[in-house]
Amino acid sequence: MKVLNLQCAHGHGFEGWFASQDAFDTQLADGLVECPMCGDTAITKLLAAPRLNLGNARAPSTEVARQEPADESQQARWLRAVREVISKTEDVGERFIDEARKMHYGEAEERAIRGQATPDQAQSLIDEGIPVFTLALPTALKETLQ
Repeated sequence: MKVLNLQCAHGHGFEGWFASQDAFDTQLADGLVECPMCGDTAITKLLAAPRLNLGNARAPSTEVARQEPADESQQARWLRAVREVISKTEDVGERFIDEARKMHYGEAEERAIRGQATPDQAQSLIDEGIPVFTLALPTALKETLQ
């Protein structure tokens, strides 16, 4: 199993696991490797330090190393926030505009919803006094995570 450090054209870094270098090359050529943040398929492989297994070069320490939590990246915080929004809202898809209006005018029970709208449709809701905001979802979060 090869673990590769990858990056999309937008600078998002991520890790990919492949059976071999040939498997990576084939998937990359077929456009199957995509950024989990933005869905970009223009992926480059980053340089990585080799892992050296030195065996018993040093006597094992009996002291357990205390591991400090790593500084969470902005990307990780954003993904966590998006996952929370997804888990606490109902996806109404293309019915978003209609559902938002029904709730605003008291024709439907108010609830947290998300869905698709064009920029013009979103602006028309704002003009009517209906609060909306745009949240771009990464392709990876639109599907079931493995």
